[in-house]
Amino acid sequence: MATSNRLRLLSLSAALVFAVAAAPACAEPSNKWRIQVSSDADSAGVMVFDIVPVNAPPRSVTVQIPDDAGENEVADLIRDALRVQIGDAYNVEVDDGEDVLVKKQFGAADFDLRLRETTVRGVRINLDRE
Repeated sequence: MATSNRLRLLSLSAALVFAVAAAPACAEPSNKWRIQVSSDADSAGVMVFDIVPVNAPPRSVTVQIPDDAGENEVADLIRDALRVQIGDAYNVEVDDGEDVLVKKQFGAADFDLRLRETTVRGVRINLDRE
């Protein structure tokens, strides 16, 4: 009987761990995000960011990064791509050389920001809500 209860408990624990691991991450929209760029590019590649405004469809932004781009150059390329591809709904600027600030304009919805994909080796991206 005790073995049966242990097996049942072990089975329930495994199911709970699987359910938590399989659950999608909860989005926490904000009015402002900081994209922190660290290290230089060891390869050319592409970064794809998703901007997901509350109650609006997501928008993807593709950034081309050349080989050997420094972290400040990567930040500039991200800023430029965001400005061109998302238009006037957001204010985008570089801060401290290697950080990119993305802030909603007055009246716009809060938004989530994700790095969906990157093929660039060496560059680390950290996204922070502000």
